[in-house]
Amino acid sequence: MATKLTYFDLRGLGECIRYLLKYAGITFEDVRVTFEEWPKFKPSMPFGQMPLYEEKGKTATQSIAIARYIAKKAKLVGKNDWEDLEIDAIVDTVNDIRQKIAQYYFESNAEQKENLKGTLFKDTIPYYFERLENIAKENSGYMAVGRLTWADFYFAAVISVLNHFAGTDLLKDRPNLQTVKSRVESLPAVKKWIDVRPKTDF
Repeated sequence: MATKLTYFDLRGLGECIRYLLKYAGITFEDVRVTFEEWPKFKPSMPFGQMPLYEEKGKTATQSIAIARYIAKKAKLVGKNDWEDLEIDAIVDTVNDIRQKIAQYYFESNAEQKENLKGTLFKDTIPYYFERLENIAKENSGYMAVGRLTWADFYFAAVISVLNHFAGTDLLKDRPNLQTVKSRVESLPAVKKWIDVRPKTDF
């Protein structure tokens, strides 16, 4: 039975999974659901959300859990439990800042959005990205354990989305994080995917 990834017709939370599948050489069906189609798909989703990963007749949800699973197949995880902890902690931290920036982007109340903007750009983004830059520097241009892991894939996949949400280049003057992104995007399988993937805003 074919491997299948079902997600919205955008990069979002699905792109890290796509990067990992391509890197691992796993052929998969890239099922894309439009926002117009979503209401009819939603009831069939285990928890009413996507992405949904299918393999050999089994299904799984939760983007980070799916990414971690595929990373194991691709040997992009830690060499021991502590390294796995380091990798997981970085992924969760990047996801924390992703949620904060997404909250600002999707806020529909203009007054509330303006309130979020001040704190986000003055305090939150500098706080997180200064520390992430230092971590990437300490790891010689990787997000964890000094070598390529799925934490790098997660960061590289999500950062272009966050740049769109924030309306600015979050990696400006952050050369080590730029290195993380370029290393992942330069991997032959990932680069090939980027060249042919559907064009979406985020």
